[in-house]
Parts: sequence; C-alpha cells; structure tokens
Amino acid sequence: MKIAGIDLGKYPVLLAPMEDVTDASFRLMCKRFGADFVYTEFVSSDALIRQVNKSIQKLAISDEERPVAIQIYGKDVATMVEAARIVEEVNPNVIDLNFGCPVKRVAGKGAGAGMLQNIPLMLEITRAVVDAVKVPVTVKTRLGWDDDHKIIVNLAERLQDCGIQALTIHGRTRAQMYTGEADWSLIGEVKRNPRISIPIIGNGDITTPERAKECFDRYGVDAIMVGRASFGRPWIFREIKYYLETGDLLPSLSFSECLGYLREEVQQSVARLDERRGILHIRRHLAATPLFKGLPDFKQLRIAMLRAETVDELFLLFDKIQERYSLV
Repeated sequence: MKIAGIDLGKYPVLLAPMEDVTDASFRLMCKRFGADFVYTEFVSSDALIRQVNKSIQKLAISDEERPVAIQIYGKDVATMVEAARIVEEVNPNVIDLNFGCPVKRVAGKGAGAGMLQNIPLMLEITRAVVDAVKVPVTVKTRLGWDDDHKIIVNLAERLQDCGIQALTIHGRTRAQMYTGEADWSLIGEVKRNPRISIPIIGNGDITTPERAKECFDRYGVDAIMVGRASFGRPWIFREIKYYLETGDLLPSLSFSECLGYLREEVQQSVARLDERRGILHIRRHLAATPLFKGLPDFKQLRIAMLRAETVDELFLLFDKIQERYSLV
C-alpha cells in the first residue's frame, strides 16, 4: 500500500494519533515494535497560529520515526490553511486532517467530529489545505454524526475529490464516542466502492492479531490503525505483524520483558517532561496495560501504582508486584 509514493508494504499497521499518548518517545517505541506509520498527537490550528509553546512542541519529529504524519484540527478555512503551512515547514511525510475527534471540547465547538454536521465546510477546508501545501494530505473521520446520519460512503467520494491521498475511517459515529463495538461494515462498503481509488485505512477495536487479519481479509482495507489497544502494550505491533506475515501467534513476551518496556516508557516520559508530569502522563498506559490483568488481589497495588509520584516509588512497586506474584 502506498500513500502518495510512500510504500508501506503489504498489510500496513499504523499507530493512531491520540492526544496525550502518541508523543515522540511512544511513537519511537511503537516503530521499534513494527508500526509501519505513526501519527503525532493532534495539534490545534488556532494554537499553532498563536504560537502556543505546547502545540509547537508537538511538531517535533525525528528521522528515526519516519514515515510520520502530523495531525491538525480546527473549524476555520483560513486558520487550517495557515496551520498546515506552518506544519509543512517541519517536513512531515503527511499532514492529516482530524475530522473524527468526538470529545466535547473539540467536536462541541465544531472541529474534529463536529465537522460531520457541516460537510460543506469540511470539504472546503480539505480542498483549501490540499491546494495550499505540497505535502500529501490525508483525512481521519468517522461513520457519521449518529446512527441516523451514517454518511461515510458518500463522504469518502467527496473527500477523495478534494485531493486527499488516503482516508482513515473509525468505525463509530460521533454519538458513540468510544462505546459499543466499531462497525466495520461501512468501512468495507467504502473500500468496495469502484469509484474509490485512494487507500482506505480502517480503525476501531483492533485489539488482537486475529482481529487485525480478519479486518484485512473481510473488509479489504489497505491498512489498519491501532489506537487504544497500544496503551501500555506497544509490543502489540510486533504481535500483529508476526501473525499477518506467518499466520502464527508470536510466543508471548515474558513478564520481565514487558515490565522492562513499561519501565522504559516511564523513563522516557520523565526525561521528556519532568518527574511529576512524566509520571502523570504515563498513568494512562499503566492503567490500561494488560500486563497486570488477572492478578489476584491486585486492587490495592494498582491504586498505589497509579498514585505513585516518583520514579523510585513506581519502580519499587513494579519490583514488589514481580516478587509477590513470582513473575518472570
């Protein structure tokens, strides 16, 4: 599969753009485990134009993580165009337009998935950004606003006509947020549409290697995108890639190996931010990791782990967990 000449090979597996998750260190770790393409956290176009430091920092990308996309969002044509030009200066492989974020502070203000209620403006923004930059432009969106307005089949054609180079579809509506099961049937319908010539990337509930292969085989997508299943589990990319290439499940990593990667995540987060903010940032990964799933009487240790305020305190808890449960 290719995006504007960027060859991602057969069965590409992509890391989804996720706020407060896909920072540079996490992107690099996922690349190490086999992610074929990574995306930054989404960046507010308004904040970029105002030169907000936190947003400018999100534009920092390295050659080691390429190919990489920088994702922007906004609700105004001129602002999105100016932001795209700012992004172009750091030379990402792709600029991705976020028309899928469902959270209230974004969608409620008309940006992200809020654009699904104003398709003419969505298309105007897309066309204007494509015309304004030389970097390939892609879009990420959802099936529609709600169950009564699943418009993605028609919308995909119209976005393609704007000149985008690929389309990622999350198999939920905005109304669903992240609840319920992702519906891939319409993603498959978009892909089967003979008028669609751009790559179609499927997103939503890719949590196992088996499900990843099923989505390729059943719905015919050109690539899949892994999101929340990567929290505290960057090795999922290795598991998926191995299964896609061999048809066999990769032998599980040892507990010690996985815990080592979590330690590395903590250290990188702290190095990038500082101890307090780095620990706060990594808690989402620690809360979601499947590594501790099924451990008996784990509740109090879990609470302590998510309340730890220093690296030393957190790593002592890791040691205690490993010792108590005799995990190797």
